[in-house]
Amino acid sequence: MHLSTIQTRALSDLMRLVANATDGSELRERMALPLLDLLRADTYVSMVWDGERQRFGRTTALNMSEESLRSWDDYFRFVDPLTYPMMQRRKPTLATQVLCQTDLSRTEFFNDFLRRDRMYWGVNVYFYDRERCVGDVRIWRNRERGNFDAGEIEILNLVEPAITAALSRLGWKESAPAIEEGESAEATLQREGRLSKRESEVAWLVSCGCPDKEIQSRLGLEYPTVRFHLGNAFKKLRVANRAALVGRVRALLAHQEHGDTATAIAMPGASTEEAATPSAFATQVLRQRNAPQQIRPN
Repeated sequence: MHLSTIQTRALSDLMRLVANATDGSELRERMALPLLDLLRADTYVSMVWDGERQRFGRTTALNMSEESLRSWDDYFRFVDPLTYPMMQRRKPTLATQVLCQTDLSRTEFFNDFLRRDRMYWGVNVYFYDRERCVGDVRIWRNRERGNFDAGEIEILNLVEPAITAALSRLGWKESAPAIEEGESAEATLQREGRLSKRESEVAWLVSCGCPDKEIQSRLGLEYPTVRFHLGNAFKKLRVANRAALVGRVRALLAHQEHGDTATAIAMPGASTEEAATPSAFATQVLRQRNAPQQIRPN
């Protein structure tokens, strides 16, 4: 099994998350980026099976819309030919091991659900602690990437015991991990999203509502340079547009705990719980944007 540099880094990040996790729901959310990099995939969904209610819940996802997630729970789970057979196998399972691609492509589930989010090749893993399913991951690729191979299944078999043990141990507390007191939003994005300094600054300012021209002026960059850093942030955070980038930035920053001396400034449209601690530069930007606009006389 040969791993690329990106995959090696992703595996290291994943195992660090598993070792340091303090909450099961948060772990499942934060595993999304390293698992997508590790498996060279595009879409990540994770749920938890509730045996008493006989249905899935506690859903977290990356690159899948809320509308699609709701439609699966409202309707498509009843015509889903993959999930329950894959769950019964209790090991990493390709969608094509349950239903060949030709047959799958003829189903309502594929044509009206999977295809609209470009989910073509899939692999699921269900984490079992004895008879209790403590969580799962459902990972999909676009058609152009091709199906998952034996090496990637081997990777999932390698990490599955550690993830199972962590989810079984943690449960579903609502706490967030502690970080360095007063850490800036940009620093958090660098650490959690593996962004460069400039990419994190651009991503943060986009989440604050700044258009590209304003970011260009604030950072003293050429317009093509802003677009370059923004494009890199899109790729690294696995998002396709600005709205998705804002959501991803807020999700990463929502894990912060603010120290007594940290200055918490809420992002526009965010609740107090979603407040982040921006750098001095970002603080100045926010203050200027929130200040009353002066009307210049004609």
